[in-house]
Amino acid sequence: MDLAELDLTTAHVADACIRADIPVRTATLTPVIPGTRTSGRVLPARHAGSVDIFLEAIERSRPGDVLVVDNDGRTDEACVGDLIVLEARAAGLAGVVIWGLHRDTQDIRAIGLPVFSLGANPTGPLSLRDRAPEALSTAEVGQWTVTSDDVVFGDDDGVLFVPGSEVEAVLAKAASIRDVERAQAERVRQGESLRSQLQFSEYLASGLTFREHLRKIGGAVEE
Repeated sequence: MDLAELDLTTAHVADACIRADIPVRTATLTPVIPGTRTSGRVLPARHAGSVDIFLEAIERSRPGDVLVVDNDGRTDEACVGDLIVLEARAAGLAGVVIWGLHRDTQDIRAIGLPVFSLGANPTGPLSLRDRAPEALSTAEVGQWTVTSDDVVFGDDDGVLFVPGSEVEAVLAKAASIRDVERAQAERVRQGESLRSQLQFSEYLASGLTFREHLRKIGGAVEE
């Protein structure tokens, strides 16, 4: 399931979701360490102003999980710092995804665990809020609600959530997409334009949609 080991990107997985008619649940989050990737079962935690919710989530975790923190996308406070990232690494988690901000950037980079967030802010939690009943069962990330039934993938393009029951099929389709695209890219490097490969002039005269044209010439992965 590791993107690096599978030689896949979140872009490949997103395209596979589209072809599999699965909602493409993405969030534009940035890795604290550029170039790092993460993937694993979602471990949800809704922040309410105190780190105890994260410790409780980690107490319930399995190695390879990814802590997914919901802080309502707030940009006035950071909710995760180096101590929680250290704790997550010690528990065998594969990363931390934050719908909100982090702090202690330099220390988090030194720890090395993949962390994704909306950015950094030196200010910690500003207030203590009521804890939601679903604080350890669901997390909101943008417009999406995720649970431990989901798997999260993250790289430099952002994060993507896939239902756990669909992961195997989606990754297989993603690998097919990767192989087609890399073959096309290599042919461009060798001097054959993408327009030529895709018989683009024929498409312009065909009256077909581009997807219909690609199916006709075998220029893309089938649905």
